Amino acid sequence: MGWHMRDACGMVAVVGVGGDGGRSSTRPTLLGTWELSAIESGFAFKQQWRNIVMKKDSLRDQSPQQTTRRDFLKATAAVAAVGTSKLSPGAYAGGSDVIRIALIGCGGRGTGAAFNALSVKANVRLVAMADAFEDRLQTSLKSLRARKQIRDRIDVPKDRQFVGLDAYQKAIQSDVDLVLLCTPPGFRPAQFEAAVRAGKHVFMEKPVATDARGVRRVLAANEQAKKKGLLVAVGHHLRHERKHIEVVRRIHDGAIGQVKFLRAYFNSAGVWVRPRKPGESEMHYQIRNWYYFTWLSGDHIVEQHVHDIDVCNWIAGGHPVEAQGSGGRQVRIGKDYGEIFDHHCVEFTYEDGTKFFSYCRHIPGCWNSFSEHAHGTKGFASIQGHGTALLQIDGKEPMTWKRERDGHQVEHEDLFAALLAGKPYNEGDYGATSTMTAILGRMATYSGKVVTWDEAIHSKLSLGPEELAWDAEAPVKPGPDGLYPCAMPGTTKAW
Repeated sequence: MGWHMRDACGMVAVVGVGGDGGRSSTRPTLLGTWELSAIESGFAFKQQWRNIVMKKDSLRDQSPQQTTRRDFLKATAAVAAVGTSKLSPGAYAGGSDVIRIALIGCGGRGTGAAFNALSVKANVRLVAMADAFEDRLQTSLKSLRARKQIRDRIDVPKDRQFVGLDAYQKAIQSDVDLVLLCTPPGFRPAQFEAAVRAGKHVFMEKPVATDARGVRRVLAANEQAKKKGLLVAVGHHLRHERKHIEVVRRIHDGAIGQVKFLRAYFNSAGVWVRPRKPGESEMHYQIRNWYYFTWLSGDHIVEQHVHDIDVCNWIAGGHPVEAQGSGGRQVRIGKDYGEIFDHHCVEFTYEDGTKFFSYCRHIPGCWNSFSEHAHGTKGFASIQGHGTALLQIDGKEPMTWKRERDGHQVEHEDLFAALLAGKPYNEGDYGATSTMTAILGRMATYSGKVVTWDEAIHSKLSLGPEELAWDAEAPVKPGPDGLYPCAMPGTTKAW
């Protein structure tokens, strides 16, 4: 486990055996059910990542052709007969027109995603739910049933309410067409693999992993999804908001000239905290209070700031090649706050030399911002995450956009429109790229070193536990004082 070190600010860090922050770099990943040997050996990673094309415009602009559900029932019956996986409504469970969906992960975001999916103009039914905790599932189900506009689309009897750490497997196997993967991101790779293996279309929340090994697993499973014709959406809702689409398109068209540098912020007071309950096992506590453990959330630079990082990658048309930064814990240092930092500041560098300055903070009483900014040779652009957008071209009147429809809803409409039209739809590659970029930033802040993309994506460090069970050993443990070890820049091996 290593030993504790506390500095004058009350910050706690761990100096682990071998300098790896107390985690073994050879720890087998618990959820490694789809490892490709070529990928695990580092085969062709550099070329693979360079070949990923970052979409410059949202898939929302690719309007599906108008076709009836019955037409696709007939068309895809022949496809299914030769063993190809689901491509369109013709392959719906039981051959009906109803798109049957399962919600896996019934927290606030999962409940919101289910509401969005049930609100689309398609014959959608929620027929199964799964969560590690019974109370979360029941709270979510009650909340959804309270919404009059979707109440008739909910059919989740007791025998399709699954609880436990293996609940996702039962939901995936419950005769559904599409799954919503909204659990803590540390579980995402295994659940995505299971859904693809079972031939299900997928909506999965961001981020898609918490370590590089998880990203590689998602990429491998996504290749299988493409081969099977499965639709894959990732919850980067800003790519579906009109203000972002309009501004990024103009940047790509050269409106502000050559982009010289980018800035992005996700500064807020922080999120919820769930104190330990009497008699609660360590694993149970960490999964319930998941945001504060890196193996489950990735730290807030990965779990939350990935929204802004994704937008900047979208603008840049690729991923950074290196990063350096700083971060730490200054305010959020108590027993309830696990091991994550409360602030990160990262300088990313893209292959053409463009800089991206990334800031995220969870400290009350400070300046808050959720925004992305691009500065070019002929002007600049500023986009508020949930506000307005501004494009200022030198010598011209500024152009502005108000926020229109919420991307959380539009992203589901785009996904289901593609499903109804039988069109390809896959956001998995750029979702994985943006998650890996955020992980690269965390590696830089945790280590205090310059980290290259190649070093990061080849990392063998696995953050998860060796076994996932309520009574299993958690991958991190508190010290005698109840405080968890956290990364110490200059000492921690973060990749």
